[in-house]
Amino acid sequence: MNQEPQQLLEALLHRDIPLSRAMQLRVDSWQDHELRLRLPLQPNCNLHSTMFGGSLYCGALLAGWGWLHLRLHEAGLHGALVIKDAQISYLLPVTGDALACCSAPADGAWEKFVATFARRGLARLQLNTRLLDPRGEVAVLFSGQFVLQGGGEAA
Repeated sequence: MNQEPQQLLEALLHRDIPLSRAMQLRVDSWQDHELRLRLPLQPNCNLHSTMFGGSLYCGALLAGWGWLHLRLHEAGLHGALVIKDAQISYLLPVTGDALACCSAPADGAWEKFVATFARRGLARLQLNTRLLDPRGEVAVLFSGQFVLQGGGEAA
C-alpha cells in the first residue's frame, strides 16, 4: 500500500521532530506545489488564550522545510536540509486553529536551486510561509532561507 506524500511527511515530522507531535501538527494538504499544515490552538495555547509565538514560528518553519522536502523527493534529490536564516512578522493574534501555507517560490527560483545543487552540491532557496487565522486572514508572515548540502541525510 502506497502512502500519499502528505502522510509520509507527517510521519517523518512526528518521528524526527518530536515537537511537531507535541504541537499536534497535521499535514492538511499537498496540492499544486502548495503545502498546508494545520496547527490546533489547544496544544499551542499561551496564557492569553492565543497561539504561542514559538508554535507559530515552528509551524511556519516546518511548512517551508516540508515544502522543500516534498519537492526534493519528487525530483529525486537527497542531502542534508537545514534552515540558515529566517524572519517572521506577527501581524494578528491567532485565537483558533491556524493553517501554515507555503507555496512555490518565484518563477525560476526552483530551477536555479536544482541547477546550483547539481553543479556545487550545495544550494540555497528562499521560501515564504503565511499563517492564516480561523477567518482566513494572514496572521503571520515568515521568510526562510533553506540550504541543501549533498552527501548528507536524505531530505
